[in-house]
Amino acid sequence: MIEEEISKLIYKSVSRAQTAGEFTIFEIPKIKIDTSQISGHGDYSSNIAMQLKSLVNKNPIEIAETIITNITTTTIIDEIVLAKPGFINFYLNKSWLSQQIKTINSSSSYGNNNTGNNNKMLIEYVSANPTGPVHIGNGRGASIGSSLAKVLRKCNFMIEEEFYINDTGNQISLFGQTLYARYSQLNGKEIKIPENGYRGAYMIDLAKLIKHKYKDSSIFIEENNNQNQELTALGLSIMIDDMKNELKGIGVEFTNWFYESDLHKRKTIAAIIKKLSTNNFIEKKENALWFQSSKLGDSKDNVLLRTDGTPTYFSADIAYHYNKLFERKFDKIINIWGADHQGHVSRLKKAIEAIGIDQNRIEILLYQLITLKRGEKIVPLSKRAGEIISLKEIFTETGKDAMRFFFLSQSANQAMEFDLELAKKQTKDNPVYYVQYAHARICAVLKKATEEKITSSHENLSTIQEESELALIKKLIYFPQLITKVAEELAPHHLPHYSIELAHAFHHFYTNCKVIDIKNKKLSEARLALLEACKIVLASTLDLIGVEAPEKM
Repeated sequence: MIEEEISKLIYKSVSRAQTAGEFTIFEIPKIKIDTSQISGHGDYSSNIAMQLKSLVNKNPIEIAETIITNITTTTIIDEIVLAKPGFINFYLNKSWLSQQIKTINSSSSYGNNNTGNNNKMLIEYVSANPTGPVHIGNGRGASIGSSLAKVLRKCNFMIEEEFYINDTGNQISLFGQTLYARYSQLNGKEIKIPENGYRGAYMIDLAKLIKHKYKDSSIFIEENNNQNQELTALGLSIMIDDMKNELKGIGVEFTNWFYESDLHKRKTIAAIIKKLSTNNFIEKKENALWFQSSKLGDSKDNVLLRTDGTPTYFSADIAYHYNKLFERKFDKIINIWGADHQGHVSRLKKAIEAIGIDQNRIEILLYQLITLKRGEKIVPLSKRAGEIISLKEIFTETGKDAMRFFFLSQSANQAMEFDLELAKKQTKDNPVYYVQYAHARICAVLKKATEEKITSSHENLSTIQEESELALIKKLIYFPQLITKVAEELAPHHLPHYSIELAHAFHHFYTNCKVIDIKNKKLSEARLALLEACKIVLASTLDLIGVEAPEKM
């Protein structure tokens, strides 16, 4: 990446200055390179001179002058300019810039890097309860997780994506009781739904589906516990299959579907309790078993086994993370949770530390709530008692592409607004349409060039000189840095932002530069090569977002 190259130039320059006695000897700090946002301030800049002020005991202007003097010439940089109060601004060489078109077009994996070094990483996301349909909030988590997995694969992490299914406990018991009641009602046996049962109409639909599948309508209504368990298992299986299909519809597919019940079968919960006990973090009080998280600075201890001996959700979650980090030996795991899990983060990390696993191997990304709108009007997420708007309903109305793009358009730690009317517009006001139209327009121009029998060529890239051409190339070569930034910050919202900027740079270029010009074949061939490079990067970005790159619209 260019940032790395410029950083190396500065590092070597400071080292030369130290060797020559111009600077004292000190450990050179990390050199930060920024993309310049203001015209006339170079393409890249560094504040290293201001960083070194206390180490060199000179003013930043003098330090910057010394660094610039000691930088060796390079084909990448055309000019280096000092700006007050000590910024070093770098202008890229135009000839080098134009040659980057060939670099992009010649690579089958442009933007990839090896920061992951084949490390095993597991990303767990969505993990919605199988007791109800996938809802719009789950959709945001799905978009974040899926795109992050794609980006981390480009960084050579060995990624697995996992959905954790809570298929045990009180919620499943209530689900089974509710389904039993609804199924019985369909067969003329009036049984009330439990007080905290699931009252959504989807439970009636589920009961009808099972009744239609099993012609013997009385098969599940005998008051027999084994049959009720069978009905519950069948209902859960159908709900999970529906989840898989709905998520697949928005381009999200998991490597693993991990069942909480497997932790019980493997006795993993017993194993982590034994480890916590061995490490002196277990206390029995009030006839329950407690994890003494207060020993690690938590505000209170947490129950692991209730008074009746059944494990809490927390104990199962510790066991699940033990399974991921110790039993399955992932180098690192990422959990993508809704913001309502905020209070669970600290105690989980302390539990992982208490069983002897480095808590730094866990990253937890929390995403905020969604407000649904139609123009200026807020759409209630709850339709009636027991029901909220499902992911499928939004997908059906807006389509996959708009949904994925909009879900990813803001940082996970910010609450977001999803405007259904804007998502359906086929105008430049709709960002996903604007970006996809750029790709379709590129394809149309390349097709027309083929019809005109003009092909792209890298032979005359030096003819690329216009400011809008160079601005487009500068935006294209930012792509590798974008991949690194998203991976380091776990922030896939940078992807749609970049795609809009890239589309804007293309549209500006297309407005100002004639691509197919029979009278200037060499320039046409070079500009077609530029379009091919733009198509590669734009399509890659859209793929990472989870959005199609259409060839016509």
